Amino acid sequence: MKFTKMQGCGNDYVYVDCTKKLIDHIPETARKVSDRHFGIGSDGLILIRPSDKADFMMDMYNQDGSRAQMCGNGIRCVAKYVYDNKLTQKKQVLIETLSGVKELDLTVEDDKVSLVTVNMGPPITKPSSIPVVSEKENVVNEPITVGDAVYHITCVSMGNPHAIVFVEDTNLVPIETIGPLFENHEIFPERVNTEFVQVVDRSHIHMRVWERGSGETLACGTGACASVIACILNGYTDKEVTVTLLGGELKIRYDEEKNIVFMTGPAKKVFDGEIEL
Repeated sequence: MKFTKMQGCGNDYVYVDCTKKLIDHIPETARKVSDRHFGIGSDGLILIRPSDKADFMMDMYNQDGSRAQMCGNGIRCVAKYVYDNKLTQKKQVLIETLSGVKELDLTVEDDKVSLVTVNMGPPITKPSSIPVVSEKENVVNEPITVGDAVYHITCVSMGNPHAIVFVEDTNLVPIETIGPLFENHEIFPERVNTEFVQVVDRSHIHMRVWERGSGETLACGTGACASVIACILNGYTDKEVTVTLLGGELKIRYDEEKNIVFMTGPAKKVFDGEIEL
């Protein structure tokens, strides 16, 4: 199987061009290629497929083989892949995901995509649509017992579920211990991605993320968007925020009038290869 490894802010995936032929045994393949000791090493597998709703479809799988609805860093790399490999000449691309069709604007330098701005759509705060079990209209700064401690969460969906926890210092979060407890907590029927957020000032936050099915990753685009919305809901930041992640920075802007979140960030190719399956 021929593939390209790409990364956005260190959130790395294996990409396969399936515009002409789909690969077999996808969940098993995702687990194999993602393994950082016996495979290629990645946060998951992304297939680029044809679409009857958009220019292309992003079909995404986590490290554990489970299918995911959306990935902000991944979709930027899909846009770079299709443009750099001449599958399209458009600098505005529509990409179908399991959470809807996304619009992407490409910044091109020397005939290669360097930055991508994604219209991530509206944030979802209704508990049943996230989903999170709650009788409240919104889950904002709500207490939850995880392990032996009480945390306060704000829940947002950007096509996938996020629980945001505000902390004083992201470096001190025992994420390997509490990440799985959040992910599999009973109030999240489809599991959850958990963001631990430190507010620096009204235009800058630090974030670490535990992603369902993948563990801690160096970045999460949908998580960055959800975190900024959580900051706004709690009154911590303005509507244009730089999010510093372990793997780099993303620029997030919330257009309140249109109720749309925009994300701008890099997309980089690491290498091409071929793996025997």
